[in-house]
Amino acid sequence: MEGSCPLIKNILILDSEGKRVAVKYFAPEFSTLTAQTAFEKSVFTKTQRTNARGEAEIIMFDNVITVFKFVSDLHFYVTGSQDENELILVTVLQALFDAISLLLRNQVEKKTVLENLDLVLLSLDEIVDGGIILETEANVIASR
Repeated sequence: MEGSCPLIKNILILDSEGKRVAVKYFAPEFSTLTAQTAFEKSVFTKTQRTNARGEAEIIMFDNVITVFKFVSDLHFYVTGSQDENELILVTVLQALFDAISLLLRNQVEKKTVLENLDLVLLSLDEIVDGGIILETEANVIASR
């Protein structure tokens, strides 16, 4: 591990068919669109049959730790390297979901997220910048 600062590889919000709704990539191995879509397809295929509706689930594949949660017709994912602390990744995932819930007044579904995509993308930027976690308090994220 390079230093002690936890790093996020990517944050994904996919729909129930595995298509992009909002994504942010920070790791150099996902610098091309082909690599990004391949990762999105593989993570969706690997997780689509799980029941992550209530609490977040954690899996490890392709040398990345992925935490994910499904809400309505959306799938939320946060990934980090295999050395990252899963609890930190879950905290980022929960902060993302809670901030979006606050901003969208608990109407977290694909249609509402797409209508308010600017707020969702700003939330992603407030939580993580360049892979470094900036904020995990949902009220602070939503108020900016």
